[in-house]
Amino acid sequence: MRRTLLVAAFFTGACLGQDQPYELGGSIGYGFYRHATVFSPDGDATAGIKNRFVAGMVFTEDLYQYLSGEVRYLYQDGDPYLSAGGVRAYVQGQSHALNYDLLFHFRPRAARIRPYMAAGMGGKDYVVTGPEPFPQPLPGIATLTNHDQWRLLYSVGFGVKYYWGRYVVLRFDFRDYLTPFPNQVIVPAPHGTDRGIFEQFTPMFGVGYRF
Repeated sequence: MRRTLLVAAFFTGACLGQDQPYELGGSIGYGFYRHATVFSPDGDATAGIKNRFVAGMVFTEDLYQYLSGEVRYLYQDGDPYLSAGGVRAYVQGQSHALNYDLLFHFRPRAARIRPYMAAGMGGKDYVVTGPEPFPQPLPGIATLTNHDQWRLLYSVGFGVKYYWGRYVVLRFDFRDYLTPFPNQVIVPAPHGTDRGIFEQFTPMFGVGYRF
């Protein structure tokens, strides 16, 4: 135990002694979804999430001159829906995404303006906050449930940071959040098949503190 504590203290001191800036901030934006499709013997239906606002937090570690890593949380207020033949129904919902991104900067730390590309992965929780529609609008194609579901998340995008003074960071981000079809939230009917992935195109503006 004593050796473990000494090793932990050594590495903690080494990390704190490094000249690695950190950033903590928040962001707001809007999530635009690309819908998917459910195919069944009774017909086809469009399945998706309503476009709504997003809000999030981010913690960034400026690892190297041209590489950073960040943990990002994002909330989106969007309702799952089904639509076919003039019939459209939805269930109240939201999503919570947590992921780790690598940022590949085009300019070094000392630059005031730093554009970058980003890629990462994590998880996304599709949360249903309202009751199932009754009766179900398209039971022969798919049903809307009140079940939550975690899905593997991939994140790609780009952005730019502007350092205003020594401590303030202004940033613009565009992310494409991709997950498999949430087939426990929108459940295809027997002999039905879901096609496509859920993509959330998300422009965001943020403000952060550098320390």
